[in-house]
Amino acid sequence: MKNTKKLRVGVLFGGRSGEHEVSLLSASSVLNAIDKTKYDVVPIGITKDGSWVTSAHAEALLHGKQQPSALRAGDPEATSAAAVLAQGSAIVVPPVPAQSSSMVPFQTQSSEMSRRWTDRSINVDVIFPVLHGTFGEDGTIQGLLELADIAYVGAGVLGSACGMDKHVMKQLFLAVGLPIVKHVTILRADWEANPKKAQKLIESKLKYPVFVKPANLGSSVGISKARNRAELAPAMKEAALYDRKIVIEQGVGGKKRKAREIECSVLGNDNPSASVPGEIVPSTEFYDYKAKYLDEGSRLIIPAKLTKAQTKQVQQLAISAFQAVDCAGLARVDFLMDPVSKKCYVNEINTMPGFTSISMYPKLWDASGLPYPELIDRLIQLGIERHEDKKKNRYSHE
Repeated sequence: MKNTKKLRVGVLFGGRSGEHEVSLLSASSVLNAIDKTKYDVVPIGITKDGSWVTSAHAEALLHGKQQPSALRAGDPEATSAAAVLAQGSAIVVPPVPAQSSSMVPFQTQSSEMSRRWTDRSINVDVIFPVLHGTFGEDGTIQGLLELADIAYVGAGVLGSACGMDKHVMKQLFLAVGLPIVKHVTILRADWEANPKKAQKLIESKLKYPVFVKPANLGSSVGISKARNRAELAPAMKEAALYDRKIVIEQGVGGKKRKAREIECSVLGNDNPSASVPGEIVPSTEFYDYKAKYLDEGSRLIIPAKLTKAQTKQVQQLAISAFQAVDCAGLARVDFLMDPVSKKCYVNEINTMPGFTSISMYPKLWDASGLPYPELIDRLIQLGIERHEDKKKNRYSHE
C-alpha cells in the first residue's frame, strides 16, 4: 500500500536581524507557492525580540502585527529557553536572549521523559528557513537544527558562517584562486583606537572610490561608498555600528565608471548547477538596501547581456564560489564586472538570498526552466538528501 503521508515542512521566518521585514516577504511567497498537496506546512515565526511563535501568532507576525508578550510554549513553568530540542530521551535547552519572554520547542519524537515539554511542540520533518542576515543566515539557526537532528533547507553551519563573514569568505575565495577585488579588513577596535593609522593603511592598499562594509551583514545594510578621504571616516563609523570587522573594497571601474552587477543562482549539494546569469541596473549609485527594497527604479535584466564565453565563466565561478565555502542547497553569487576590461570579480555569496517570487534567485531559476513552486520542492528534497547523507557519519568509535 502506497504511503500517502505528507511531509511536514516548517517555514521559519522573521528573526532578530535588520532583515526581519525582508524575511516576512520571502516567507509569504513560500507559504503561498508551496505545494499543499505534498506538504503539511507549519509557519514558525521569530519576533524581533527573539520569541518563537507558531499557528495564529506566526500568521499575525507575518502580517506585521505585534505578538502578545505573555505567549509561551512547552512547560508553562519552564525556565526561559529559545527552544527545547528532544531526541529520544535527551533534551537540549539552548540559552535564550535575555529580553525574550517566550519560546517554542522543536520535537522530533516523543518519549516519557520529554512528554511534559511537548504539549505545544513543533513536529516537523524538515525546516525551510527563510531567515536573512544575523541569527538566521550565519550558522546560528543551522547549529540549533543540527542539535535537534532535523533536516533543513540550505547550507550547514560552516557554509552559512563562512558565507556570512565577508572577510573569511574572501580568504576562502583566494585560496581556490577566484578573482576578487582588492580589499582591506580593519577591526572596529583598531579604527576607534587610531583612525589615522587605519586610514593610512587603507590608502596605502586601495584607491578611491572604496566601498566600506560590515563584515557580517546582508541586504547591503551599513554599506557606504567613500569617494575620497573626507567620506571615509563617516563610512567607517556607519559600518562599525553593525560589526566588529569592517571590510573596505576598492571600487571596480574607478572614479568615472560603474561596475556591472551580475548575479547567478546556484542549486544543489555536492554536484551543484548554475542558472542563467542576470544583471542588476540599480536606481542608485550602487545596489544598496534602498535600491533593493524601497525604490522601484532598479532594473533586473534576465538573462544578462553577456557573451556565451562570459556566461559560461560566470556560471563556473558561481559554482566554484559555492563549493569554496562548503555551501549546500542554494546560494546566489554576486559579481562585479569591469566595464572596460570586462574582467569579472566574485563579490560575495548569499547563502539565504531574498526568496520572494520576484527576487533575483528564483527569477533566475525560472528563466532557466525551473518555476518557483518546483524550486521550493527541489530545495526541500535537497535538504532531506543532505540530512540522510549526514546520517551515514559515525560520532563514536563504538
